[in-house]
Amino acid sequence: MGLFVFLPLVLPLTAWPIARLAEQRLHPRTATRLLTGVAVVTAVCSTVSLGLLMVVGTAQLPGNPLPDGWSDPEVRAAVPYDEVAGLPAIPALLAVLVACGRTLWRHGRVRRRAHRALAGLPDTEVAVLPDGAPYAYALAGGRRDRVVVTTALLACLEPAERRALFAHKRAHLAAGHHRLLLAVRLAARANPFLWPLRTAVSYTAERWADEDAARAVGSRPVVARAIGKAALVSAGSPVTTLAGFAASGPVPRRVAALLGPAPAARSWPPVFTSVGLAAWGAAVGAVLSAMSSANSAVTMAFILYAATPL
Repeated sequence: MGLFVFLPLVLPLTAWPIARLAEQRLHPRTATRLLTGVAVVTAVCSTVSLGLLMVVGTAQLPGNPLPDGWSDPEVRAAVPYDEVAGLPAIPALLAVLVACGRTLWRHGRVRRRAHRALAGLPDTEVAVLPDGAPYAYALAGGRRDRVVVTTALLACLEPAERRALFAHKRAHLAAGHHRLLLAVRLAARANPFLWPLRTAVSYTAERWADEDAARAVGSRPVVARAIGKAALVSAGSPVTTLAGFAASGPVPRRVAALLGPAPAARSWPPVFTSVGLAAWGAAVGAVLSAMSSANSAVTMAFILYAATPL
């Protein structure tokens, strides 16, 4: 395997330039999909690499729980500096599994609480809660996807702004943003180097919903006013936070973007630009991560098969 086993652990650094440039230069839809794809691929590859290093690390533990043949010197020789990298990989992989498991558990718990809060209300697409705290969120799953909003928030918005709010939340549900956001959050738990991508996707997903809402209501300024008002009146409100949904994001940047021209719907940026080079760098990093982890996994599988007595 050589040094290839270590590459997926650090190759997520190649995505840092595109994390910031994508927010500013790419269409939000393109940015969200690109960053999520890169984050998921590199997170899976780095976790596989940790698993391979853990196999070597267990050979140094007393009472090795793995087959005796896996402790042979030939197996440990497959990883450079196995005595240094093997043991730390064990708690690192356990930490990844615990962090991802905790995120999924919290996500499921909050989702169940959100659905229970709607018990007794009519089974409609929009659920209006008689709550004095102004907030709104989109809730996927259950018998149907629903937009949840409180009477306090509706009272603060004009009719056109209410339509913009509903269009924004419906855009989240239609595009499946909850799945993308949960995936990138799990990726960041698996590899801390991917944290900038999680932050960027939280913003670009909101911008994607902003643009879809503006197209649905036919007015970018109306959506900007709805976002600004909702952010002002809901500040400090105890809103239900789903692990798979972003917060409202940097509201001033979102409002400024809506008051400007609509972004060009380009599927991929030109190569010889800063954002194009960053996008290709992130894509190449993801491909190299996949190739390195696949090569290491196949090599380790052959070594372990040869070392295991029949």
